[in-house]
Amino acid sequence: MLVKEEDIYSPCSGTVEQVFTKESNHVYEWEKLFLIKTHNGRIEEISIGVSGYITSLKVKEGQKVHTQTVLATIQDDLLITGSD
Repeated sequence: MLVKEEDIYSPCSGTVEQVFTKESNHVYEWEKLFLIKTHNGRIEEISIGVSGYITSLKVKEGQKVHTQTVLATIQDDLLITGSD
């Protein structure tokens, strides 16, 4: 069986306001995973286009992050669940 793990990166710099998942949780495509408050006060919702299990959580609430900080790692379940 093919196991594919992917890192989830922060698209912006700021502070992690909220973490909506935990290690070993199953998440769905485009499910909200994190909220990051940018330096200019905007709230960014972080989600990804794959479903699977969170194998490691790299950040916690209140932590400062930069563009390309790894937020978590997901093991892709390779299921196609979305639509066009």
